Amino acid sequence: MTLEEIHGQQPMPAGHDWMQGAGTALHELLVSAQRRGCLTAGVYESAKLMNVDPDNVAFCVLAADQEDEGDIALQIHFTLIQAFCCENDIDIVRVNDVAKLAAIVGPSEDSGEPRDLHCILITNPDEEGWKDPALEKLNLFCEESRNVNDWVPTITLPE
Repeated sequence: MTLEEIHGQQPMPAGHDWMQGAGTALHELLVSAQRRGCLTAGVYESAKLMNVDPDNVAFCVLAADQEDEGDIALQIHFTLIQAFCCENDIDIVRVNDVAKLAAIVGPSEDSGEPRDLHCILITNPDEEGWKDPALEKLNLFCEESRNVNDWVPTITLPE
């Protein structure tokens, strides 16, 4: 008997399609949020926003490459952000390819400089009734992941 059987939970689908669907949804959400001005990038900028207005945060993405795994300060920030997101019912995922994120999000609009993409927040826009189907897919993906005790699932972005 497995842990999932004991708790009456179904394991995550093992197929590649489920993960690929989540990656595509994340790509769509990032593009849509940036177009609407609902994207905050950077560990410090995200922490400031979460401190001031946590109810406005709809989704969180943490990104780290292999070389970032040894950065203890970054890992501490990630732990604190994850705890904050869990406490405030904010869905959160990890991405292991900062370069793909940079290709989607691009440089800072203000200065044109590359920006810190280790943490990205998607906030609720000012317009009422904005429902992004990609956000809904990702919320469902996160809920399913939590059902199998994967509290911060890792998503692979599409090529």
